[in-house]
Amino acid sequence: MKNLHNALLLKQLYQLKQLGYKYTDVTPYQEEKIDLLLPDTLKSLQKQAMTCHLCDLSKSRKKVVFGEGSPHADILIIGEGPGATEDSSGKPFVGRSGELLSKMLENVLGLSRADVYITNIVKCRPPNNRVPTPTEAHTCQPYLLKQIELIAPKLILTLGATAYHYLTGDDTGITKVRGTVHTYKKATLIPTYHPSYLLRNPSAKKEVFEDLLKVKELMKQW
Repeated sequence: MKNLHNALLLKQLYQLKQLGYKYTDVTPYQEEKIDLLLPDTLKSLQKQAMTCHLCDLSKSRKKVVFGEGSPHADILIIGEGPGATEDSSGKPFVGRSGELLSKMLENVLGLSRADVYITNIVKCRPPNNRVPTPTEAHTCQPYLLKQIELIAPKLILTLGATAYHYLTGDDTGITKVRGTVHTYKKATLIPTYHPSYLLRNPSAKKEVFEDLLKVKELMKQW
């Protein structure tokens, strides 16, 4: 865009010179101003995200996985990124991890997926389910922050180290920080293990159960 700007500017200056001008304060070319404000509804925000090509993940994705659930949910759940099943369906947490998450919500909190809102740090699947790079996470962050603003949850549950780190900027390991209670803007934030970790380490389900009991206690105060 800068090279195009310079080329058009130089062309205009040569034209003015041929007409006899020696100096000019005319602005020959102005780049169109881009509206950097994100939409103020989840529906419009999702529509914009569906056509996003701001990072390399857009080159390998099948579908954008924006998020799903109640737009007025008291609880917002944030994971790392879509997996293969999510990439194919366009919905978050629908694979084995999603099945486990649904069971935890129902059995401990008495909530269905429709009662909460579920999304991820990045909206497109990283190849081979790798961890999102800082560039990918930070490029996608405005979508997540706008989701948080529009949903205005009372509690945010981050699943896994990646979600907690990129949302808060805290590098503390998930084993040390899980189950702790924080304040994130106007919401309470509790980090816990990602369901995919529980599938590999079933013994950690007890710790997540304890974390969800804290969520349940907070829900009684609403």
